[in-house]
Amino acid sequence: MTIEGISVVIDAEGVAVKAATPLVVASSALVNGGVATADAILNVHVSKNFACAASEAALAAFALRHGVRGSYVGLLTGAGTEKAESAEAERGALRARAIVTVGLSNAITAGVSPMAAWRPSTINTIVVVDADAEPAALVNALLTVTEVKTLALIEAGVKGAGGHPATGTSTDAVVVAATGRGPRARFGGPISDLGWVVAQAAGPALRRGIARWLAERSA
Repeated sequence: MTIEGISVVIDAEGVAVKAATPLVVASSALVNGGVATADAILNVHVSKNFACAASEAALAAFALRHGVRGSYVGLLTGAGTEKAESAEAERGALRARAIVTVGLSNAITAGVSPMAAWRPSTINTIVVVDADAEPAALVNALLTVTEVKTLALIEAGVKGAGGHPATGTSTDAVVVAATGRGPRARFGGPISDLGWVVAQAAGPALRRGIARWLAERSA
């Protein structure tokens, strides 16, 4: 299943999601986070000793290599981006595609783990939905994706602080973007049409990414 006007490139340098027409995006991204309009969503691989001060330059160089001339939302990860997992879902006229990169070397338990230095291994989740979503619905969908991520980690037995179930890593980012076409969406919670299709796309991609990372570390 494809979403018209959306192209995705996945390789060892990063993930580039480009749109023929601007997307409305809600995210916790490092660059252009919050609610924004963007022509692309970029998830760039960096080394484990990457200097956070170089983030914007790294993203700008990646954007240039991928021909992104307009605005973009930018993420960084120490996880292998060439191992990104993708999944799709649809419900009626709604379509969603999720692209996820997973690194779990700094798994944490929110509210339990102590504050710590920034580390680039992370879970980055990007979901694009073919819908005309209100900003509040996109923010609600971010929460829905976060709930799905936490459930996937618990199911996989990933542990955070003191052996508690992990809720994520210390630097996770979530992006939900809408094309502005198709069905109008006012809500993005788990039982709304938008939230349901976003969760159905994100869940399999997250579970496969988590399982792959764990299998590679146990081999």
